[in-house]
Amino acid sequence: MAKVKIGMIGAGRIGQLHAKNIIQSDMMELKGIADVYTDHLQGTELEKRAGYITNDPEEILKDKEIEAIFICTSTDTHVHYIEECARHGKHIFCEKPISFKIEETKSVLEAVKQAGVKFQVGFNRRYDKHFRQVKQLVEQGELGELHVIKITSRDPGTPPETYVKRSGGMFMDMTIHDFDMIRYLAGSEVKDITAKAGNLVDPMFEKYGDVDTAIITVTFENGTLGVIDNSRQAVYGYDQRIEVFGSEGSALAENELETNVVVAKRDFVRCAQPKHFFLDRYQDAFVDEINEFATAILTDCAFTCTGEDGWKAEQMAKAAKISYEENRTVRIEEIV
Repeated sequence: MAKVKIGMIGAGRIGQLHAKNIIQSDMMELKGIADVYTDHLQGTELEKRAGYITNDPEEILKDKEIEAIFICTSTDTHVHYIEECARHGKHIFCEKPISFKIEETKSVLEAVKQAGVKFQVGFNRRYDKHFRQVKQLVEQGELGELHVIKITSRDPGTPPETYVKRSGGMFMDMTIHDFDMIRYLAGSEVKDITAKAGNLVDPMFEKYGDVDTAIITVTFENGTLGVIDNSRQAVYGYDQRIEVFGSEGSALAENELETNVVVAKRDFVRCAQPKHFFLDRYQDAFVDEINEFATAILTDCAFTCTGEDGWKAEQMAKAAKISYEENRTVRIEEIV
């Protein structure tokens, strides 16, 4: 079977995750990795399995054998690398968000369109087997007319300050996954967003004009109502749950636990905590999303998560930030 030759720009935590999954895939070949710093790759499986490792991204971009590039660098560099990939005719897989500015995202997506290359955004939760089953129930009409969608998304602990100051804020960095998921489940475009948020976990976030706790309500054009609750610190683990409620019933996807063993005693019932972080919780989803990307290139078919989906999630993130800062409901049509 033919394999897509892949280049990787950015070898931090998420880049290494994708790289390890690529070398395990029977549809892709990891031709090269570029990062400003590469010492951490020395002696690793990636150094052994990748064709080459370089400090110069241009080497990846100009490699004529490379067909597609994974952009796993910091968000403030995405636009530059997307433009360069498009210019060199490379298919693109880009981690979320595409950029911090709606106008830049729209512009770079036009460049991708003009180049005629495929572009996938890394919203891995669309590929989670539990969430996909709920989506299938919605599409099959099992739940009837949708009334309410609820998403709970809480991290087990706060990220380091060095990350927070470059993250773009919780709505753009963390909640953007939930914005994409709630729109995906609703099957409808967003009408308006209202966000209430605060600093209840760590004053560090306030230092950068950020928040660590939020409740967001979303109204969809088809009348469905959505609720998202976020926290940067759930002391019991990585809390990821969704519920879709409709006229014919509801579907609930609970947390994945470390083990499904439940101990029942006279005085208590005990079960395991949720998996600790996204690397554990969504491992299979990360594999499925990159395999779909490779399949789309090899067979010239569509995939689940497009550049437009990335742009619309950014619209929602910006609307939520404005809503919080100005204490009002924001219509999505305001965000252009």
